[in-house]
Amino acid sequence: MLHQFKYKIIAFVIMIAAFSSCKSGAAHSKKGTAVILKADNYKHYVDYFNTMEEENLKFAIPNDSAWAWMEKNIPLFECPQQNFEEIYYYRWWTARKHIKKTPLGFGITEFLVDRSYADKYNLIACAVGHHINEFRWVHNPQYIEQDVKIWYRGNEGKPMNKLYKFSSWTADALYNRYLVNKDEKFLLDMYPDMVTDYAVWEKDRQRKDGLFWQHDVKDGMEESLSGGRKVQNARPTINSYMYGNAIAIAKMASMKGDKEVEAKFKAKADVLKQLIETKLWNSKSEFFETFTEKDTLAQVREAIGFIPWYFNLPQKDKGFEKAWEQIKDEKGFSAPFGLTTAERRSPRFRTHGTGTCEWDGAIWPFASSQTLTALANVLNNYNQNFVAKTDYFKQMNLYVESQYYRGRPYIGEYLDETTGYWLMGDRERSRYYNHSTFNDLMITGLVGLRPRADEKIEVNPLIPQDKWDWFCLDNVLYHGNIITILWDKTGEKYGKGKGFRIFKNGKEIAVSEKLQRVISE
Repeated sequence: MLHQFKYKIIAFVIMIAAFSSCKSGAAHSKKGTAVILKADNYKHYVDYFNTMEEENLKFAIPNDSAWAWMEKNIPLFECPQQNFEEIYYYRWWTARKHIKKTPLGFGITEFLVDRSYADKYNLIACAVGHHINEFRWVHNPQYIEQDVKIWYRGNEGKPMNKLYKFSSWTADALYNRYLVNKDEKFLLDMYPDMVTDYAVWEKDRQRKDGLFWQHDVKDGMEESLSGGRKVQNARPTINSYMYGNAIAIAKMASMKGDKEVEAKFKAKADVLKQLIETKLWNSKSEFFETFTEKDTLAQVREAIGFIPWYFNLPQKDKGFEKAWEQIKDEKGFSAPFGLTTAERRSPRFRTHGTGTCEWDGAIWPFASSQTLTALANVLNNYNQNFVAKTDYFKQMNLYVESQYYRGRPYIGEYLDETTGYWLMGDRERSRYYNHSTFNDLMITGLVGLRPRADEKIEVNPLIPQDKWDWFCLDNVLYHGNIITILWDKTGEKYGKGKGFRIFKNGKEIAVSEKLQRVISE
């Protein structure tokens, strides 16, 4: 009886927090006022999406409420390349499907259908970092906040049982969310959980040399070329994640005024950075590779070797960026429908068959979104000549083109790199797979709004100068303000003059004649 009473008290506390967050979220959503674009002009996408299926699974926001939810919550986008626009709205439409009401608040699912390996409420921890980065642009904060609190406090005040079933970069994602909404209160509320989280991974997965090991399957990346489901390798994934988490926790500690913890986590990050650059870098292949449990490099390039740049980890003056030449090489990762998960020159490429979640070369949106986030960081934060905006746009274009199946928008688990065929596209479990980002890439990469801690607005579009004559991203809730970003080559499309313009709450704050980095004062 005492145990049940304790649980009810904890559940009540979480529900009160959820109610408070809901009220806060409602206030946030009311601030949304597009300056240039009219929401009704994009409703036809949702009307079409709703006709594509017989809605057999309904959760917190069913199809008949999808547009009302999107109108209140999402940034608006338009451009002359219709498939970019369509997939942008499609990904918000599908993300909304995964919002699920639970007794403890809203959760965000990965699969719509129940999975045996999921935790309570059908939640899976693998893509939580992706969920946070995507949902940070949703005006109402309650959905992702309640999801995170369920994960870390939903088991009678403790973490969910399967939180540690998968590697995660949650602390990094939460800090990046803070850079969008500046909600210091929520971030610091989660700060102790992140410190505890880091300690759990150190206890369970840290090697004697300081690197972290992980089974491929618990990175969410089964059947790889460098390891296996039961092999304990030091992979670029978990080690980069832990570096990113350490940096984020150090920043949280600084905000908290906890100098001791700040110094401790900066030191942890420094050690990991040195280990990754020395032990995981293969100077012969010029690539970050898996360091096997036999203490040898795997001698195969995989997409996970790009993940260090997801966290801006590699030293900027050591030439590591040469690895990015591989995304342009058809023997490397360049394929007709996007970036492969292993280099195509490997004799073992695509040798594991299909249907058992193979990461031996096929294209996974999970990896595509990680690689594209990392590529945007390279183009924004590193001085190098190996990749350019044209490379980013090409891969975003392929990412868009890949998200169709039988002529209709579709997002699933993984696809054939040469035909674009979704390998599990006819399985119910694969539909609407919430295992990647797309709209975060559109906002922070393609359009180029770069979240930062100060009040300057930085935008660096990765759209080649002559690719589009116009585009607009509007109704972006950022630091409590509505940001509008537009490009109008002739000045005739939006009537605001020629060039690249940034507006804050309807007031122009920056302008440039060209599509280039702009930072407001």
